[in-house]
Amino acid sequence: MFELTRYDGRRRIRGSLYLSVGLSLLAAMVIWVYPSFQAEVDLDQLLAAYPEPILQVMGVQTMASLGGFLAFELYTFGWIILLGLYLAYSTAGTIADDVDRGRMDVLLAMPLSRTRLVGERFAAMVVPIVVANLLPPIVVYVGAELIDESLSAADVLAVHLLSIPYLFACAGIGLVASVAVDRAGIAQRVALGVTFALFLSESLLSGTDAEAVGAIAPMRYYDPNEVLLEGTYDLAGAGILAAMTVVLLVASQLWFRRRDIG
Repeated sequence: MFELTRYDGRRRIRGSLYLSVGLSLLAAMVIWVYPSFQAEVDLDQLLAAYPEPILQVMGVQTMASLGGFLAFELYTFGWIILLGLYLAYSTAGTIADDVDRGRMDVLLAMPLSRTRLVGERFAAMVVPIVVANLLPPIVVYVGAELIDESLSAADVLAVHLLSIPYLFACAGIGLVASVAVDRAGIAQRVALGVTFALFLSESLLSGTDAEAVGAIAPMRYYDPNEVLLEGTYDLAGAGILAAMTVVLLVASQLWFRRRDIG
């Protein structure tokens, strides 16, 4: 059992390690530039110069502290946008690529239900999601200590742990695209477009009469600012993201069961 999960998971280990190292280098660079940035620039005045819609889209609250600087420069950009888009894109190829390349008939000839096939392929995404969050929190905490800035170890750990259900929800979006479209390239572009559109809708509609529309966006339920600036952990939001992932997974399984594989 879980043969496909183990196979796919092993194939993703090397790329996931590279991803973790790359994100760690990004974290180290952000922390390294913070002291000089803080010394030379009035950060609050800089924020005041930005148009309000841009601050709203990027979720910027303050850059006058290392926590606020990291929430904006690292976690909003690196985790919510880049990593979220990457997981949606990567997952969108899990099913569609086999259909596109004509390998799906071979897989379905095995004693393996379509529901299980989709579930095991999706379960393999635990590798990039977890591995990507292994090294960066260590780099962030140690880097903060090296520049004599105070960051709570619990908050640093929490901002990464709470990103895991968010990233699974983004992967779930990619999975739906993967079972809906036969061509892997198209599925991946659809996943990218939908995920980024959800990010924009949540950011731009917040505080408006249409704010309720943003409730379907995973980004609403993961806020690095709350963790790093306020020490607040949104466990209810994490639960909503977990439920959202389950709904997307089940919907993908049901859709794939009823599909005709050409």
